[in-house]
Amino acid sequence: MRKKTVRRRTIVVRKSKKKASVFSGKLVRFSIITFFILLVLGTGYHYRNGLAYYFSFKSNKVLSEAAENKRISDVRNFQVLEKHEGKSIGLDVSEYQGKIHWSYVDTLEKKYPLHFVFIRATVGKDRKDRQFNRNWLGAKENKMIRGAYHYYRPNENSLEQATLYIKTVTLRKGDLPPILDIEKLPKNQSLDSLKVGLKRWLKAVELHYGVKPIIYTGEKYYDDFLKDEFNDYLFWIANYNFYREEIDDDWLFWQFTEKASIPGIKGNVDVNIYNGDLQQLRYITVE
Repeated sequence: MRKKTVRRRTIVVRKSKKKASVFSGKLVRFSIITFFILLVLGTGYHYRNGLAYYFSFKSNKVLSEAAENKRISDVRNFQVLEKHEGKSIGLDVSEYQGKIHWSYVDTLEKKYPLHFVFIRATVGKDRKDRQFNRNWLGAKENKMIRGAYHYYRPNENSLEQATLYIKTVTLRKGDLPPILDIEKLPKNQSLDSLKVGLKRWLKAVELHYGVKPIIYTGEKYYDDFLKDEFNDYLFWIANYNFYREEIDDDWLFWQFTEKASIPGIKGNVDVNIYNGDLQQLRYITVE
């Protein structure tokens, strides 16, 4: 009888792997980050005096440049005002001046009385200046001659812009005529189309109020695009050039600075000269 062959199974014993610690990776990252933070803090502390001097110098430099620019602007303002003794002085404001304390708005440089103010009423076809109602009423209560201007957007419908202005502004006896503020060139239309739109706005507003509007723009814009074709309108011109010291004969108003300080108003303010005295200014107001 044959013997049965018995095969023994080889038992393989596998060594169990050690589980990687969940926190070991995080600990390494945390240690690296902590090291670099401490390195930066240590370097900063070591050079603290030099850094303090550097940032103080830069800050003082910016402040001194701003102060110098303001000083130069003030010198020019005095020169311009002295050359226009007897002419009527006014300002223009919008929501950018914040809440104005109108009862304090009376003089410029504690010497020149302020007679009039232009107030932004509307922007484009759909936006009313957030401070218009408050400024419109405040100027009237402060016994200033007031005018309302519209900021024209060249790429929006001109008649819709005129409609917004008409709905927003009610002119009373003694107010200045409506004002159209044009400063930008169109992006999606020709200059001829722009001029057509401007004329449509001006005619619609004149038809409603029964008085010819005034046009506000910069001197270069006036010379390049408006002077010839809109010569039957009166202009309010902006020019802050240090070398211009007198109003041009063709200008009704001159915005000669954007950096004046006025009581009751925070920050810088635009100031304007009317090409005549107070009595002549009252002559052009709405009857």
